[in-house]
Amino acid sequence: MHLVKMTQPNLPEADPSQPDTTPELPPAKRELLVEERRRMIQELVDAQQRATVEQLAAHFGTSMVTIRSDLNALAASGGIVRSHGGALSLRDTDELPISVKRNLRHAEKVRIAAAAALLVKDGETIMLDSGTTTAELAKQIRRLKLTSLNVVTNALNIAVLLADVPHVNLIMLGGVLRPNSFSLSGPQAEAALQGLNVDRLFLGVDSLDADIGLMTPHLLEAQLNAQMIKISRQVIAVADSSKLMRRNLSVIAKVEQIHQLITDRDADPHVVDDLRRRGVQVDLV
Repeated sequence: MHLVKMTQPNLPEADPSQPDTTPELPPAKRELLVEERRRMIQELVDAQQRATVEQLAAHFGTSMVTIRSDLNALAASGGIVRSHGGALSLRDTDELPISVKRNLRHAEKVRIAAAAALLVKDGETIMLDSGTTTAELAKQIRRLKLTSLNVVTNALNIAVLLADVPHVNLIMLGGVLRPNSFSLSGPQAEAALQGLNVDRLFLGVDSLDADIGLMTPHLLEAQLNAQMIKISRQVIAVADSSKLMRRNLSVIAKVEQIHQLITDRDADPHVVDDLRRRGVQVDLV
């Protein structure tokens, strides 16, 4: 028997100078990272001013549970406003109901309020401006072991929080009610400040810019806050870091007119340094 030797044909070597014509597999659908998806959700909500959970789930090809988690995280950071079934865009000049505002950056507000409460001393007269952070401070004051404390406020919700506290002597300002914030302002409120003198003002602000000052979208409240500052021995601004480097319609005062700012640890270091150079004590909590 004769064996036949099989030989492989000589195949030409690949020419590196020629393009590779090997067909490629279709690319797999890329999954977005969590932070990337949330950034894109933020951009969509900002562009459209609103979006529903169903729309976002369909757009990103993910579950509604995941989208709800994304929206809750964005709302907690102050990027959007959480609404029933979706989200709304948040602009500097938006007038949000207090029921919405008190849930924005709530953990930070609680920490700021706890730090502010340490400054309250027995026998003092303090003033609490309207706002969700000062409302958290009122909750802290309820728990303080004090004998006597005079509290002046222009906020109905704060007055309700402190009305039944034995150690608090409550003084309410009059004025025109703004239902979205439960605050009173106007000529009657300003007139009520005449003849008063307070040890410490805790001032909530909507916006703070080191170059321009403390701001609010409401002219009447800006005028009232300016009068509050004039009758206060010490002025302490309480504001979470999302309020820094934002601008608004009405200027309350220059930052040099406040003695202290209590904010959270997410505050921009450059803004903090700028405020400290201007003589403001900045506490990060």
